[in-house]
Amino acid sequence: MFHHQHPYGTFIPKGAKKLIVGTLPPPRFTTGELKEGDVDFCYGSRDGLLWPILNKLFDLDLKFENTAEAVLQRKEFLNREKIGICDVVESSRRDKIDASDLGMQYPELRDMISILRENKNVETLLFTGGNSKNGPEYFFRRHLKDSYPDIKLKIISKEVPRIHQFLLDGRLINTVSLTAPSGSANRAVGGMDLYKKMKKQNPEFNTIDFRVLQYKGYF
Repeated sequence: MFHHQHPYGTFIPKGAKKLIVGTLPPPRFTTGELKEGDVDFCYGSRDGLLWPILNKLFDLDLKFENTAEAVLQRKEFLNREKIGICDVVESSRRDKIDASDLGMQYPELRDMISILRENKNVETLLFTGGNSKNGPEYFFRRHLKDSYPDIKLKIISKEVPRIHQFLLDGRLINTVSLTAPSGSANRAVGGMDLYKKMKKQNPEFNTIDFRVLQYKGYF
């Protein structure tokens, strides 16, 4: 089985108030076999949509290429906005070498609660996906159940993006399960009533535009 080790550690600026929480980048980032247009950093896949969304939302003029400058642009943005990246999965095993979340087996999870205790300014976890099997919210729930059963998620909003809260040492932390910034989630976006309504009003409106509007309220 392929050992899919996360190639990046956590990137958490001093004083970070928000953490982006995903699972694992595509296996080629672990093996170092990047494609043209990939960026050697978190969420750097040329097929991923997180950085294109943030690029549009914050008007960043990012480069999408495998260069040190492209990586530096992203780190400078995160430092400036006090946003960290801390994916919940440290490693997993795979029978098939692909980027499917469902293909992850025997996952090893990062100790998110210890990380939150070390970063006392964090107020919000931004999950890049929901509670479907092997998604970031799913794994976070599993982490709490297995290691911190006294910590409970309280639902605040059932609407997409779903919002929960929990108390950690008397400190209130929100979780937001965003629509995943992946091409595979485009079908789900296309089926949402709100998207259909906005698309009808503006035929040029697309799934990235929809996520930009959704993410705007939380980034």
